Amino acid sequence: MRSVARRTAFCATLGLLSLTVACAPRVDLVPSTASVVTPDAEPVEQAAPPPRIVQLVGTASPMDGQWVRPLGEQQLGDASYYGSEFNGRRMANGRRFDPRSTSVAHRTLPFGTKVLVTNLGNGRSATATVEDRGPFVRGRIIDLSPRLAEHLGMLMQGVAPVEVTPVELAEAPN
Repeated sequence: MRSVARRTAFCATLGLLSLTVACAPRVDLVPSTASVVTPDAEPVEQAAPPPRIVQLVGTASPMDGQWVRPLGEQQLGDASYYGSEFNGRRMANGRRFDPRSTSVAHRTLPFGTKVLVTNLGNGRSATATVEDRGPFVRGRIIDLSPRLAEHLGMLMQGVAPVEVTPVELAEAPN
């Protein structure tokens, strides 16, 4: 009777162990920059590593706390923010500018594209939506709403070095 109980316990333990191993995350033992050599072929380069994934925590944005995957090339440059004279004016997309919004102006990204803006001076990040065109000042790559500028900690300085990464591209209109 005892041996039956021991065999049952052993089989149950073995079954749980096999489930644990099968559900464990896969670990690559070959670094992504290394070459893989097949027995009768030339070395094969590994594919490029996947794009980084960024977790947004406390960004005061619509994507707060979600994981995002950058979809496009990041841009480095200076950011400025809209002055109070732009409050209520029409933006390039036809809507009126709201200083409490998460709107940004970018020269080339399609309207509706979500971007991750990171202040390189302090590391703060926020997501925003491209709704206007600009800035038209050399060296600047994006204009932010005052709400975003405050969140990124650049209200006092007015202009700050940033990294802009598209995370959700808008669909082109037909």
